[in-house]
Amino acid sequence: MKNTVVTILSIVAFVGGFLALFLSGPVEKKTPVTNQAIQQTNIKQNLESKTDEQLAVTVTVTPVDISPVLPEWKFNIVMNNHEIELNQDLVKNTILVDNEGKEYKPLRWEGAEPDGHHREGVLIFKAITPNPKSIELKISGIKEVVRSFIWQLN
Repeated sequence: MKNTVVTILSIVAFVGGFLALFLSGPVEKKTPVTNQAIQQTNIKQNLESKTDEQLAVTVTVTPVDISPVLPEWKFNIVMNNHEIELNQDLVKNTILVDNEGKEYKPLRWEGAEPDGHHREGVLIFKAITPNPKSIELKISGIKEVVRSFIWQLN
């Protein structure tokens, strides 16, 4: 009788252990995060602001998020003057040009509405892939001048 109880308890323990392992699901293999992986996902171009001062209007453009891993590229734009209303549609009047001459239109503008003498916001483009060697942002329609801002990329 003792042997039967020990055998039954052994079987119950074995089945219980098997069920516990089976129900816990597969073991997920985690890939260790390396320094290189962190650097690749955090790559951002640290590009300087560029300023264009023509015909009493100052336009400063700063690339904010330019990275080959981001789906969108963002440019902060600040415009100042004391002569005209800054009511231009920047989505219609701006293009981004890569080093091969391909032109890209902005997706949207997030910022101040077209009005007044001071205006600031972010112009957003779809990311260019593969990453170009250089980019040029061209803004037209502000006092009949095309303003050009060029950056060299890594």
